[in-house]
Amino acid sequence: MYTGRDMSELTMSSKQEWKNEELRFFHYSLSQIAPYLNQEGTTILREINEEIVNRGGLAYHIEDIPEYHRSVHSTTIAPL
Repeated sequence: MYTGRDMSELTMSSKQEWKNEELRFFHYSLSQIAPYLNQEGTTILREINEEIVNRGGLAYHIEDIPEYHRSVHSTTIAPL
């Protein structure tokens, strides 16, 4: 379960200052609602994706992914 800073606090800092846990959580959360995001939301998701790639990818902990998604989601975000 995520217990880090909320989005209102994170938007005050650059993505380079975010912790891996924060990038993982908001990447997963925003990806789930991507079809409903406005332009600002898609920009934030793109910036998160770019930061993850810049860091060389982030591994998800399997317990962080809901059980019903585990069989269809990759456990690693990595650059292509």
